[in-house]
Amino acid sequence: MLPGGVMEAPQPRILVVEDDTAVAAGLVQGLKRAGFALELATTGPQALSVLKTVTIDLVLLDLSLPEQDGLDVLEHLRARVSVPVIVLTARTALSERLKSFELGANDFVAKPFWFEELLARIRAHLRISATREHHLVKWADCEVDLDARRVKAGGADVELTPTEFSVLAALVAHPGTAISRDRLAKLASNTGEILGRTIDSHVARIRKKLGNGASALQTVKAVGYRFDTGG
Repeated sequence: MLPGGVMEAPQPRILVVEDDTAVAAGLVQGLKRAGFALELATTGPQALSVLKTVTIDLVLLDLSLPEQDGLDVLEHLRARVSVPVIVLTARTALSERLKSFELGANDFVAKPFWFEELLARIRAHLRISATREHHLVKWADCEVDLDARRVKAGGADVELTPTEFSVLAALVAHPGTAISRDRLAKLASNTGEILGRTIDSHVARIRKKLGNGASALQTVKAVGYRFDTGG
């Protein structure tokens, strides 16, 4: 906490997917010194497992990985999250570059590389991501795009009714706040009149559709509901 009771901004968390021990160690050490929080995966399956449990802000992805090729990892990763992905690899053929971008990579850096340049690229992508995702709320394997009125869970689109989306949007727009049923009904009433007594039914249906992310919609006894990811 900063002087005056102001909370420090959380460190951006980077997932490094790299099986070369020396390269991985250098990246982790350098990025920690630069002020980032780090997660390390040495295989594709490990990387995808991390994404299920940890909120990641950017991914550095090698293509030559054991167990699962990096391009395959990229395809599965992009289906789950929308964070920036920088491919960092010695596979520099034009076909590899084009395929990486086709599968959703935001940038491509060839090995060997200058760490200072990589760091500059990381910071640039994080700045762009911060402005683009102002209305994108992500937790567990779920994300809600408040502008596009689109919800995903486990990488797949979730079909919510207009009322269900409005209820969910009202909750995620007020993280950590206990909202009464009547207040929630008013916040979500842009799609028509919603009665407070029907909120329980709407939330139950939303929870069923969100799967793993349903636990973030917490019941507050004698009050209503609260959106809390536990972060």
